[in-house]
Amino acid sequence: MKLSTRTRYGVRAMLELAQQEGHGPVTLKNIAANQEISIKYLEQLIAILRSAGLVRSVRGAKGGYLLAKPANKIKLSECFVALEGKVVTAECVTDKQMCDRTTDCAARYVWAKVQRAVMEILESMTLQDLIKKAASSKNQKKKK
Repeated sequence: MKLSTRTRYGVRAMLELAQQEGHGPVTLKNIAANQEISIKYLEQLIAILRSAGLVRSVRGAKGGYLLAKPANKIKLSECFVALEGKVVTAECVTDKQMCDRTTDCAARYVWAKVQRAVMEILESMTLQDLIKKAASSKNQKKKK
């Protein structure tokens, strides 16, 4: 399973907004510069995240984007599903009609287990968890 750039960059943009939480709206220009994402691509990602109710925009001279709810209330699964769609390791896992072997296929059992594990991890983590991880990584770098 390989994540698309849409998901990787979208989560990075969400993390940037989470890290700036409480400091007012963040412009696309700042997110793009800090995360090294093209503004054109970022506009598309933000539009998806906005329509999913994960970010909101603020108009005006000091406008930009904010998280629609606190970072500790946004699960990574929400970001993933908005950007990528449902986690699907193999089509036969979600649609038993895809294959005549679904009832006795050992491989399907593995793909289903992987799919559940990925979703459990994404469900268990919030943007706040990523902020803590980023801070911890920075502190470890400083100590070296």
